[in-house]
Amino acid sequence: MTSRLETPLLDTVDMPEDLRALKASQLRQLSDELRAEMIDAVGTTGGHLGSGLGVVELTVAIHYVFNTPDDRLIWDVGHQAYPHKIITGRRDRIRTIRQGGGLSGFTKRSESEYDPFGAAHSSTSISAGLGFAIANKLSGAPGKAIAVIGDGAMSAGMAYEAMNNAEAAGNRLIVILNDNDMSIAPPVGGLSGYLARLVTSGRFLGLRELAKRFARKLPAPLHRAARKTDEYARGMAMGGTLFEELGFYYVGPIDGHDLDQLIPVLENVRDAAEGPCLIHVVTQKGKGYAPAEESADKYHGVAKFDVITGEQKKSTGGPPAYQNVFGETLSKLAESDPRICAITAAMPSGTGVDKFARAHPLRAFDVGIAEQHAVTFAAGLAAQGMRPFAAIYSTFLQRAFDQIVHDVAIQNLPVRFAIDRAGLVGADGATHAGSFDLTYLTTLPNMVVMAPSDEAELVHMTYTAAEHDSGPIAFRYPRGAGVGVDLPEVPEKLEIGKGRVVRGDIKGGKIAILSLGARLAEAQKAADQLEAKGLATTIADMRFAKPLDSELIRKLATTHEVVLTIEEGSIGGLGAHVLTLASDEGLLDSGLKIRTMRLPDIFQDHDTPEKQYEQAGLTAPHIVETVLGALRHNSARVEEARA
Repeated sequence: MTSRLETPLLDTVDMPEDLRALKASQLRQLSDELRAEMIDAVGTTGGHLGSGLGVVELTVAIHYVFNTPDDRLIWDVGHQAYPHKIITGRRDRIRTIRQGGGLSGFTKRSESEYDPFGAAHSSTSISAGLGFAIANKLSGAPGKAIAVIGDGAMSAGMAYEAMNNAEAAGNRLIVILNDNDMSIAPPVGGLSGYLARLVTSGRFLGLRELAKRFARKLPAPLHRAARKTDEYARGMAMGGTLFEELGFYYVGPIDGHDLDQLIPVLENVRDAAEGPCLIHVVTQKGKGYAPAEESADKYHGVAKFDVITGEQKKSTGGPPAYQNVFGETLSKLAESDPRICAITAAMPSGTGVDKFARAHPLRAFDVGIAEQHAVTFAAGLAAQGMRPFAAIYSTFLQRAFDQIVHDVAIQNLPVRFAIDRAGLVGADGATHAGSFDLTYLTTLPNMVVMAPSDEAELVHMTYTAAEHDSGPIAFRYPRGAGVGVDLPEVPEKLEIGKGRVVRGDIKGGKIAILSLGARLAEAQKAADQLEAKGLATTIADMRFAKPLDSELIRKLATTHEVVLTIEEGSIGGLGAHVLTLASDEGLLDSGLKIRTMRLPDIFQDHDTPEKQYEQAGLTAPHIVETVLGALRHNSARVEEARA
């Protein structure tokens, strides 16, 4: 007969209301089962692991104490929300996470009413939570807003901007600071947990309110002194003076894995009449799974893995990843150039800056989740004669657009932007796709924008950027492995604004394909198919989206019947600029057909890269069909003219 302790509680919990029907004494068992379920699921699919393992107990406690979804729970970034998804009606789909047609790896409004705010970028939760709290206040709705933000996300200024305005929300806003790196926490133990429960208790808050009323009747200097005494007394015992100055009632630190501490503190805060509150919980990333606990990155993001051993099923061999080619190239260049510096915004390994940092530690800077600061910091370095490389994912660079314009481009400062994850990114989906950098960068005066077609070209472009001191320069490259070409021993400095013909005859042919970036391989496949149909095809690797190689475009446009552009970016990039050039110079007057291929005007959901490219229409068969369609259209017009 199965004992009560062995009863699988997770099987009885489909929604938070089921969880709230349990006894508090059962939550430990539920948490253990939830952690095991998450480990097994991520072992099957791959994805984010360590951050979710660290918040299992916190997730259970929040849903147990608060009336979600009426109380709005906002997870910062969202990759820590896997346990949340399991107990909010999505357990049956958790093994589809990050798969085509499956659950998103982040919170997503269209997925569940328990995801009130989509989040895949950092440091948005407090601002969004404040919006929910104020909306409830204005409408008279009873719900609270709970924002769970990691300590890393607190390195972004947006979090403090939101906190500076949070006082208006009153007690409807609760911020939970998930400190999983022990970066700002004093030792956590029984005393700090006791203090946290004490200062959130109704008795303490009642006495504190009486004291505050009494203090208000004192002369102003004594009133201010009494208020400061209250703040600093708790600050000395528990920390949090900064948060108090921003208008928050600070509680903590408390052990984020101890449900006996979490539950009463959350209940006290839920029922408190105080204003906005910040609860500081200390958790362990990767908690409860030994391979994650022992890993340097706590298994932040993993491939499919063996649950028993923790061994990840990563592919071995093959071409190097673009990020590693960049990091190693920059490290080598910096050996002979002491002016080269590398800056990353909390993604050293993802951008390859970790390799640079090992070789040149004094010239590598991880500024945290602070892209705006990263760009202006780089501008300051450049203004003082250094050669800074700001290595930032395309999707994250969007957060610093004003700094690119105001602090870099207008001043024509030679900041080098190494833009990783440009284009589609597979399982991370729309929030992490680098779709827009070509469009927003090529609109800026003084900016040079490059895109390598393979990893050898990335080596040349890294060197070209290092040697370019006359203004800002950017080069964008995709996620993942290169195409397998040999890397050059000695990099070549490219002539700014000049492309190259890699196939066919610039003097004449039927089709000219202008390729920018890593779609060149698909253009080559398409050319093979077109040649098989008797259609002579010329391919140009444009290399530069800005400045355009106007001379090359002009020659190809006047010697070919159809010109096709292809790029892995949104409308407004290479194709738009080629069309503008053709219009300005009257190249269309002769009957030239120009077709542009680019990312579709949608936010593409997560899927395999192959399926994403198929949906986007950026494969060799799509190129062939676009060319044939243009030729058919041209033939029809000729026949019509003859008739």
